[in-house]
This record gives sequence, structure tokens and C-alpha cells, in this order.
Amino acid sequence: MKNRVAFSVLSADFAHIARDIGTMARAGIDFLHLDIMDGHFVPNLTFGCNMVAAIRKCCSLPLDVHLMVDNPGDYIAPLAEIGVEIVTVHCEADRHLDRLLQAIKKRGMKAGVALNPATPVVAVENVLYAADLVLVMSVNPGFGGQKFIPRSLEKINAVARLISSQRSSAVIEVDGGINLTTAMAVRQAGAGYLVVGSALLGQDDLAGTIRQLRGDTAAV
Repeated sequence: MKNRVAFSVLSADFAHIARDIGTMARAGIDFLHLDIMDGHFVPNLTFGCNMVAAIRKCCSLPLDVHLMVDNPGDYIAPLAEIGVEIVTVHCEADRHLDRLLQAIKKRGMKAGVALNPATPVVAVENVLYAADLVLVMSVNPGFGGQKFIPRSLEKINAVARLISSQRSSAVIEVDGGINLTTAMAVRQAGAGYLVVGSALLGQDDLAGTIRQLRGDTAAV
């Protein structure tokens, strides 16, 4: 499986968001990661489906929407109509997680399930069969620019073992504190998708940085 790098749109300059997304696309970013926060599930408010729709109009890259909201089911139909490729929900946010993942897939999107730092891996054991992606949060969700939590590596390893034991095809995605220092360890622990924000900004060789984060052999 080829490793992939997503740009966290939360790190973009919102006054020039189309410009920043275009810069990332030209540099070879694989997809975009969009954090929808409602100010309740996490202590921050970002944007909603209207912003996702605007980004869809100006960008052909795959969109990976991460729902950090109290009622994730309310967003599924609108996101499907926009043309989002991946929707990730938190296992802590819905008591009917299996039904929610199935609803995402029935809409033709890939379904992801996210784990907060304090949430044990066992929380996704019985819904892994329905998941295309498991997102391991390596920071506490709600704000960008946080430092990577070292114990996240153990959790990534544990998720990788669970995926293997169930013969699942789910991909591990990691979000939080990913940079050129942490990326290799995260990949070695079993992650396939890396969400990167601030570490991509201000790079003289953005394309080269993306290749290094991805672990392309020609870049290391």
C-alpha cells in the first residue's frame, strides 16, 4: 500500500484558502483533510458543509471530512451530495456507531472511525468490519499545532494488530503533530495516511517535504 499525505485545511489561510489548496495540489499532496467542529464535541468552531462545498468547487483532490460534532448523522446526506470521498466519525460521538458507518457507505462514501487519545482500541473492535479507515488522534482534538503524543505509537501498533487479526482492509490514518521528525515512526507503527498541517507551511521545497513525509524512497 502506498503511503499518502493529506493537507489539513484547518492550517490554511482562510482569507486565501483556494490559493493554499492550489499550492498543495501542485506540490503533489494526495488529498485534503477537513475538520468540521461544532464547538460542543470539541471546544472549537470551524466550518460546516457550505465551506466543504466551496472547496469541492475549486479542487478535484479527494476530500476526507473529519466530523468532530455531537450529531454526526446529520451531516452524512449533505456531504454525500457535495461529493465527499471519505467521512470519518468519532466512536465517542454516536451510540449507534455501526448504523452510522453503514449509512456513510450506503451513500457511496468511504467510512472512517476515529479514536481520541483516551479512547481504547477495543472501542472499534466490533465495527472494524464496516470501516475503511481508522483515524488515530495523536493529539487531543479541537486545535491545530499541538505536539505529537508519544504513546500514540503504541495505539497505532495496537490498531494495526487488530486490523491484521480481523483480516480487514482498513487503513490507519494519524492526525496530530505529524512532521518530518514523527512521520517515519508513525509509518513504521502501521499508519498509511498522514494528516499534516503546520509542518507543510513555509517549506522552500514543498514537493520534497511531501515526498519525505510519504516515505518515498527517492526522497530519503
